[in-house]
Amino acid sequence: MYILIIAMLYSVASCKKKATEAPPDVGYDYAPVTLGKYVVYDVDSTVYDDFKKDTIYYKYRVKEKLAETITDNEGRAGIKLIRYIKRYNPQVNYDQMAWTIKDVWSYTKTATTLEVVEENVRYTKLSFPVTPDATWNGNAYNNLGNWNYKYLFTGQVNAVNGMVFSNVLCVEQKDDKRKNVIHRQYYIEKYAKNIGMIYREVTDLYSNTVVAGVPVEQRIEKGVIYKLNYVTHGVE
Repeated sequence: MYILIIAMLYSVASCKKKATEAPPDVGYDYAPVTLGKYVVYDVDSTVYDDFKKDTIYYKYRVKEKLAETITDNEGRAGIKLIRYIKRYNPQVNYDQMAWTIKDVWSYTKTATTLEVVEENVRYTKLSFPVTPDATWNGNAYNNLGNWNYKYLFTGQVNAVNGMVFSNVLCVEQKDDKRKNVIHRQYYIEKYAKNIGMIYREVTDLYSNTVVAGVPVEQRIEKGVIYKLNYVTHGVE
């Protein structure tokens, strides 16, 4: 009788313990899906034009907003991602400018991925669960070639644009490590929990004039250096 009572009490205690255990964190909070959520960024872009032999600088502000639910082009539930723009004017403060629509993209989070369609090209931005050793083909759904994305770090304190975030991951999309003497590619993105993407950097440069010991960045003939930095976020 006593053995039966003890067994019953142990069973009840075990059930309570299992019921109160938190589910494992797979990293879904790095990609929020709250409708109306937005993130504002400052963008600086330098374009090296080999045809015009010119360097062009662009500066503007972008707001990315999760606007409404849609069915994506794979037939799955997704979200319309509307991107707004304010073009830099040294005479006018950004707060005095109205937003205008720049792009309409789509944003799909599944149990295992975050996929974003940018300019009709689908990229697999994140892989779930978020683990330090995860790798995946970010171009699995497009024809741009196999790029092996990986997490450079996860769950770290990190500063972006003078602001400190308590839980950040960094995705390395491509880094050719200067193995190519005429082409330098470096692509990364950073995501903060409960915010989403907070930083993006794209370096894609070419130089057919090879000089021994001199990296492509110091003899640029064409290409782009693009940086996107977090400013603020909210829900509207």
